[in-house]
Amino acid sequence: MLELGQGNAAPAGDLIKDVTEATFMADVVEASQEVPVIVDFWAPWCGPCKQLGPALEAAVTAAKGAVKMAKVNVDENQMIAGQMRVQSIPTVYAFYQGQPVDGFQGALPPSEIDAFVQRVIEAGGGEADNGLADAVEAAEAMLAEGDAQGAGETFAAILEQEQDNAPAFGGLIRANIALGALDQAEAVLAQCPEAMATTPEVEAAKAQLELARQAENAGPVAELRAAVDADPDNHQARYDLAQALHAAGEAEAAVEELLELFRRDREWHDGAAKAQLFTIFEALKPNDPVVLNGRRKLSSMIFA
Repeated sequence: MLELGQGNAAPAGDLIKDVTEATFMADVVEASQEVPVIVDFWAPWCGPCKQLGPALEAAVTAAKGAVKMAKVNVDENQMIAGQMRVQSIPTVYAFYQGQPVDGFQGALPPSEIDAFVQRVIEAGGGEADNGLADAVEAAEAMLAEGDAQGAGETFAAILEQEQDNAPAFGGLIRANIALGALDQAEAVLAQCPEAMATTPEVEAAKAQLELARQAENAGPVAELRAAVDADPDNHQARYDLAQALHAAGEAEAAVEELLELFRRDREWHDGAAKAQLFTIFEALKPNDPVVLNGRRKLSSMIFA
C-alpha cells in the first residue's frame, strides 16, 4: 500500500476548494506548480457526481497535502467547462505544473479512485514509480531537442514496462509525427486502450496527428491570402488559409483567421471554425499564449 504524503495533514480548506472562473488560474494552474491539483467538474443535479465527489475528497484528504482538489460547478462556470471540453459529468482532470497530466469521465469504484489519486501524486514526484516518470521526462526532452527517433524508442520501451502509461502513449504518437511517419502514428493511436483514449496526452497527440494530415494537403498561403483579401466572405478560402498557416508553423495567425471566420458565420459547415480551433488548442499546451488568448477571444464571442 502506498503512503500518501508525509508529515502533518494540511487544513481541509486548503486542500479542497470550490473554484470559479475568477479563481481557476490561482487555485488550479498556479497552485499546480507546487503540487498536483485534481479538478472535479460536477453539478448539483448529477447523481454520479454525488458519489464520486466525496470519495475523491476522502482520498485527497488522506494524501495529507501531496495533492489538492478543486471543485467546479459546471452550471455556474460554463466558460471553464467549455474551455476544458467537458461534455459529460462527472469529469475529472489532474493538473501538474500548469498542464493536464491525467483524467477520466464517469464514476469510479473506490479502488480505482485511490489508484488515480496515487498516479497523480506520482506524476508530481510524490512517490517513486520505478523511474518511468523520469524516463518520460527524458524522452520529452529528446523530442523537444529534435531527436524524435531516440524519443520514440524511449517511449516504446516505457510502454513495454507499463502498457497503460498515457504520457508514453501520447509521446510515441507525437514522435512518429515528428518523424513524418503519420501512418505509423495512426497505427499507434489505433492500439491505444479505450480507457486511455480520452486522457489529455492522447487527445493532444490525436489533435496533432489530425493537423499533420491536414498539412499534407494545405494550399499555398499567398494564393489563399489573395483569395480572402479579394472576397472576405469567401469562408472556404479563409478556412483553407487557416490550415495553410498552421501547416507553415503560424499557429497564432491560423487561430486569428478561424476566429474571424467564426465571427462572420459561426454555423458555417456545422461549426467547422470552432471545431478547428479546438483541434489546434488541444494540440498545444494548455498554458500556451496562443491557446489562452484564442480561448479568451472565442469565449467573448460565444457569450457576447
